[in-house]
Amino acid sequence: MTSRAAPAMAAALMLAACASTAPREPAVATVSAGYLSEESLAGLADVVPPPPAPGSPRDLEDKAASARLAALEDTDRWLLATSHAELRPPLALQHFDCVLGVRLGSAETPRLDRLMAKVFHDAESVAEQVKARARRPRPVGDDPDRRPCQRVGAAGRASASYPSGSAAVGAAYAEAFALLQPDRAAVVQRIGHEIGISRLICAMHYPSDVEAGEAIGRAVMAEVATTPSFRADAEPARAELAAARATGRANPGCAAERAALATPLP
Repeated sequence: MTSRAAPAMAAALMLAACASTAPREPAVATVSAGYLSEESLAGLADVVPPPPAPGSPRDLEDKAASARLAALEDTDRWLLATSHAELRPPLALQHFDCVLGVRLGSAETPRLDRLMAKVFHDAESVAEQVKARARRPRPVGDDPDRRPCQRVGAAGRASASYPSGSAAVGAAYAEAFALLQPDRAAVVQRIGHEIGISRLICAMHYPSDVEAGEAIGRAVMAEVATTPSFRADAEPARAELAAARATGRANPGCAAERAALATPLP
């Protein structure tokens, strides 16, 4: 088997993971508001520290770490990072299929999808407020020759890197799943973290961006968990997860995911 055959096989498995045999809801689940008030969202954004100053020791560490990750281009871990670029419910919930033992992303979990769409709204809202004032360039913006693992136009390369909204959403999803399935807390939190790592591999963020994003995601969910509306939504979402697990359907991409996550980071 050639060196490129294994990544191609992984890609096929991951594409299969995105194909559902059941009727689907629209590919993107959207809501007009999340669980938190605008005041709460602004307060969470206000406490996020600024990014490392250009040329500072941490900034230079970030750039060196990003450069090392270019060695993962076209590997299985690169392909998984490409898959992780999908972050909106319901399809993004499939990133947690393997550790939850379910097959998500179909019309069978509308309440879970709506809960996670609200979580997405709140985590992204905080990250975007911070981005508006930070304006740190992305790795693919600093280096026009750097390959991202997804299609990125000129506007995407020029967009702000700090904090990572993707890492914020991934961490928030993980904390939400941990509340819904406490017995799987550690493994879902690992996947939430790997979503942030994927954004480093994709050259869309630096390590400091991901760290700040993950902190936002955890802080958002800490507040969300105290709201009566989240608590009211959690029980039916938990029931949908149990029903999905009872079907016995599994994500065919799990073997590829395990292989990709075993890849050491340079």
